Amino acid sequence: MHSVLRIADIDNALIEALLTRHGLSLVRVADGEGIPGSFWGDDEAGIIGNTVYVRSDTPVHSLLHEAGHLIVLPPERREEVHTDATDSIEEEDAVCYLQIVLGDTLPGVGRQRIMSDMDAWGYSFRLGSARAWFEQDAENARDWLVARGLLTRDGEPV
Repeated sequence: MHSVLRIADIDNALIEALLTRHGLSLVRVADGEGIPGSFWGDDEAGIIGNTVYVRSDTPVHSLLHEAGHLIVLPPERREEVHTDATDSIEEEDAVCYLQIVLGDTLPGVGRQRIMSDMDAWGYSFRLGSARAWFEQDAENARDWLVARGLLTRDGEPV
């Protein structure tokens, strides 16, 4: 069984720097405690307002996904968020795309690891894997992010 990359496996300063670039903050919850704002519960990241909540056992892909939900929202809407931020399937697809791209901004992580961890967690894509979706079927998600100024036309984060 594939073991997903956890928050404890990467440098906390890298995570904080990524979130800070997007006007977000990180709160680390003590091991064994419930994670506030977690949609899925257990070890999954949570979001409330401009804050992403994690524990050391939170998967990195979960952190990036939940942070992505906040990143795609206009700053004035972030304050309203508690646990569930998705407005549409298009937004959810864009967040999945963004979490993959953000993996490349974390040294030692990368998009390949994020896609592999998404598959291990159980994300479902009609082409069978996160990588196949990202490479062959995600142009609408990429275009959604480009139109909102979150990615360059080359697919790089702004």
